[in-house]
Amino acid sequence: MKIGIISDTHGLLRHEVTDALQGCDLILHAGDVCDQWILDELALIAPVHAARGNNDWSLMHLPVENVVEVEGRYILVTHIRSRIREDTSVFDMVVYGHTHEYAYSEDEHTIFINPGSCGPRRFGGVITLAIAELDDDGFHVRKVIINP
Repeated sequence: MKIGIISDTHGLLRHEVTDALQGCDLILHAGDVCDQWILDELALIAPVHAARGNNDWSLMHLPVENVVEVEGRYILVTHIRSRIREDTSVFDMVVYGHTHEYAYSEDEHTIFINPGSCGPRRFGGVITLAIAELDDDGFHVRKVIINP
């Protein structure tokens, strides 16, 4: 299974991002979507699970924490890492955003991934997302840099 992981689109969906997500079986969006049409466009590629970010005033229907089950593995999708519940050991992966900077770490139970931002360039940052492949050994995550 191939999972696209994005965050912080802030009302912009670049064609380079949709190109990078082609072939994904699932897309996770870690908040600050800002416009419903982005989720609708992503859903044309694959099913989308999103969490509400601090700028998602028009998307109050999105949960602050979204738990997604994929082939018996559990993923928590949220926006701000500091608001994540204390015990994350029940999750195989935690996806978050907010900082606009790519980050990856693991503990003995859980992968933590911030795909960075693939919306408007801010803070001089790089436009990034992540792709996770799930196989019998677990998740394998790679960073994707977008050069628009």
